[in-house]
Amino acid sequence: MWLLLSFVSAALLGLYDVAKKKALSDNAVLPVLLLNTLFSSIIFLPFVISSLTGAEWFDGTPFETPQGTAREHLLVMGKAAMVLTSWIFGYIGIKHLPITIVGPINATRPVMVLVGAMLIFGERLNAYQWVGVLLAIFSLFLLGRSSRKEGVYFTHNIWILCIALAAITGAGCGLYDRYLTRELAPMFVQSWYTLYQLLFMGLAITAVGIAEGGNGFRGFHWSWAIPLISIFLSCADVAYLFALSREDSMISVVSMIRRSSVIVSFTCGAVLFREKNLRGKAIDLLLVLIGMVFLYIGSR
Repeated sequence: MWLLLSFVSAALLGLYDVAKKKALSDNAVLPVLLLNTLFSSIIFLPFVISSLTGAEWFDGTPFETPQGTAREHLLVMGKAAMVLTSWIFGYIGIKHLPITIVGPINATRPVMVLVGAMLIFGERLNAYQWVGVLLAIFSLFLLGRSSRKEGVYFTHNIWILCIALAAITGAGCGLYDRYLTRELAPMFVQSWYTLYQLLFMGLAITAVGIAEGGNGFRGFHWSWAIPLISIFLSCADVAYLFALSREDSMISVVSMIRRSSVIVSFTCGAVLFREKNLRGKAIDLLLVLIGMVFLYIGSR
């Protein structure tokens, strides 16, 4: 079941990336991110109310949401801060880069998760996993070369740095999620983290607005892709947390499968956004996917 949930989450993440790219086209980053957190909070509002009031609306179902202790809320706040940091870097980067470049870079997150699992949880890579890691690193090198045809240089591009920082922070979130889902109910984590994320994002927008003389929404325009971001991401996250909460699940495999969302984002980038140099990127993407297959085989 956890493998099926992981694949569902991956497909939804691919659609989320496409909606995010569409919403950010010639748009202000922070307002889009704020509205994303707002709509996500609205989606999970019934679960938050149930948790606050101690209502039994979802008792006896997988969506049961306990009240939680002060310590548990602090743990979820930490997740919200980490995810929001990754989002800010990721949104800024994807606004200025082709989605067919962003997707494969994000596909390297499972490699970082595996390394983190080795250092933190004492996991050891076998031969298949090492082949997967090396293939992923090599594919990133090839992607950097092919991106130069579009004037995007990995070593001299601030937007590439933003995407890289987003990927690193996101990998840290994956490892942290592994810990949280062993301690807390999935719906408690998801519903409260969206609320805390909205709070943190509201504070960030307020600070930026003050710094810019009340022009925090300058350059913003509405797009119907904005609520789609929240819908796709919320559903993807729920499937992901439920997958991790299964006793027999593996964070390395779940993370690897979720990054296969790059297939959806790459395809839509080619069809909807008509991005360039697809043949070269497709070869690089194929190496990423082959690397993931080796990681999957070695992690079974």
